[in-house]
Amino acid sequence: MSELTMEQLKVALPAQFKKSVNQDLLDNINSTISDPESYEIYRDNLLSYTQVLTEGKFKMTSYIDAVRYVSFKLMGHTNIKSYSLTFPDKIARFNTQGVSSKDIASYSTAYHKSKLVGLLLAQTLTPSWILNQDLYQEALNTQAELMLYAKSEKVRSDAANSLLVQLKQPEVKKVELDIGLKEDKTIEALRASTLQLVAQQRAMLVSGSSDAQQIAHSKLITDASYEEVEPLDESPATTPKPPSLFT
Repeated sequence: MSELTMEQLKVALPAQFKKSVNQDLLDNINSTISDPESYEIYRDNLLSYTQVLTEGKFKMTSYIDAVRYVSFKLMGHTNIKSYSLTFPDKIARFNTQGVSSKDIASYSTAYHKSKLVGLLLAQTLTPSWILNQDLYQEALNTQAELMLYAKSEKVRSDAANSLLVQLKQPEVKKVELDIGLKEDKTIEALRASTLQLVAQQRAMLVSGSSDAQQIAHSKLITDASYEEVEPLDESPATTPKPPSLFT
């Protein structure tokens, strides 16, 4: 039997619970269950379900008790038997005090329904489709048999349709992204203004009313409804040869 170590327990616990681990706590865990097989189940569960500690305000000792109880439940014991094995000292005190079996059963039921135990039990649940895989295959076999050998055409059709639905290949989902540019009126107006300005500048170059340097320093001012070119220098200028871009 491999006992739980301090390092194993600290690694498994959420950060806020690591400081609560000490040698006395570890000794209590390792000495609680003497049966090797039962202890291994308890130890593994103790390390596996530590995440539930973050889902409420629980004490470390309460977690240890609850895991022990759930471990006994997973072995097939009843609520009362699991409760008795988890809290033998409490059961001994109840017997000394003359607490009735009915009351003890009520205490065990209440403990079973507690939040911490409920969270732990939820961790142990196996999805029904896994538990019933054999029944699922049997159902498919029955449908296949009906499809092939049933006397009623409707029964054969229904069985065939059921198999088509159950055995249908998963559809591949494709994500299509629309990355096209959706133009609005502002973009259209800006394009029109730019084309108009280019035409105006070309005419000015050809006529000699402006040179290439002046046009290069001109600014386009637009509010999507008009454009304006900075006033040109009215000083005499030589007429340059039009750039090949505008020929």
